Amino acid sequence: MFNADISRTAFPANFIWGVATSAFQIEGAADADGKGPSIWDDFCRVPGVIADASDGRQACEHYQRWADDLDLVASLGVDAYRFSISWPRVQALGSGAFNEAGFAFYERLVDGMLARGLKPFLTLNHWDLPSALQAKGGWEDRDTVQCFVDYACEVARRLGDRVASICTHNEPWVIAVLGHESGIFAPGIKSRAVAIQVAHHLFLSHGLSITAMRAQGCKADMGIVLNLSPIEPATDSDADREAVRQADGNDLRWYVEALLCGEYPAEFWTAMGTDVPTVLPGDMQAMRVPMDFLGINYYTRVKASAGAPYDVKSGGLEVTDMGWEVYPQGITNLLLRLHRDYAANGLPPLIITENGAAFADTVSADGQVHDEPRLRYLQDHFAAVHEAMRQGVQVDGYFVWSLLDNFEWASGYEKRFGIVHVDYATQQRTLKQSALWYRDFLRGQPS
Repeated sequence: MFNADISRTAFPANFIWGVATSAFQIEGAADADGKGPSIWDDFCRVPGVIADASDGRQACEHYQRWADDLDLVASLGVDAYRFSISWPRVQALGSGAFNEAGFAFYERLVDGMLARGLKPFLTLNHWDLPSALQAKGGWEDRDTVQCFVDYACEVARRLGDRVASICTHNEPWVIAVLGHESGIFAPGIKSRAVAIQVAHHLFLSHGLSITAMRAQGCKADMGIVLNLSPIEPATDSDADREAVRQADGNDLRWYVEALLCGEYPAEFWTAMGTDVPTVLPGDMQAMRVPMDFLGINYYTRVKASAGAPYDVKSGGLEVTDMGWEVYPQGITNLLLRLHRDYAANGLPPLIITENGAAFADTVSADGQVHDEPRLRYLQDHFAAVHEAMRQGVQVDGYFVWSLLDNFEWASGYEKRFGIVHVDYATQQRTLKQSALWYRDFLRGQPS
């Protein structure tokens, strides 16, 4: 399918290679140095919502081990490190006073990246909304939009002169749908109407914060990250093709067209009936701001079915520990579709901000982690991205998810996405075979 032996030199010289993490998943130190609680701290205390009944209080102890972790990142030879700010760590209540001890941590972290030759790629919101704001309505409440703008401006004021990139939100679909419609993620609300209003407020806060950060002189590249998948029919039936149209409208077009076109797809707006969001005059113009990049998180394709859910094992493809098909062709198809359908609407350069796979990794008797399935996954997806670029899509970078095994949200610590194994009892880090291969790839050494 693809040339899995593709080398780094096949990509442009300025192509950015990196690894990615998020604050709640790795930092731990849940209430250290004035940090306030987040909705994920609260959600983890709800019986039955986390697979192994764990939480993020310890995670990977990155708050204490950040320097060693940055040494590890630098040893891989990557260009950049994508991380997120914990909003309640720097502003416990989500409004009011900022926490100097929390900001001091991120000052050290960013300066540590620069000292190691790493470009900092900062994410403002990777799902850990301050609990105090949720108590007032969270993202359903329009006041949270202005709180986010104020927070974004303060982060940009303190760190914007040193970071290469600022992402407003990571995966608004996950926040809206998993957090507020199905309720399987924090804050655990189950309302389609609330979810759609939350999505609107995320878009609005994205646009307003970028405008405000630029107005105060921040020069970092700015954009947002969407989790997207190509959507295909489970069968050739008319019903399944209609299911594709619906899923594509709700999961891709609703998000992409709000941001790039300044409008919601009319046919899906009508279909939502009374669940449509409250939109005030000027909202749509405010959320459609020019972006320096659009981040794409890709893991697998979606097979839409009007009947029984599609059985991923029936397709004969490898399946990850998350139960997701390994389908590298999907990232090529997705990138080509975005380029084809939205170039005329100002589609910015694309960055693969997350791509990776969970497998049931263990440390062997020789002290190594032989994760050949992940190694093959990365090889094939690198090549699939390159194929989209060969066909004319501008892709400026690729970040492996994830640097470390970590707290995987509702899955707890049962799923391992890292290219670095973490023994949670001892916090020992071990570079997996995939990490060693990635390092050699970046050095231009043969696999």
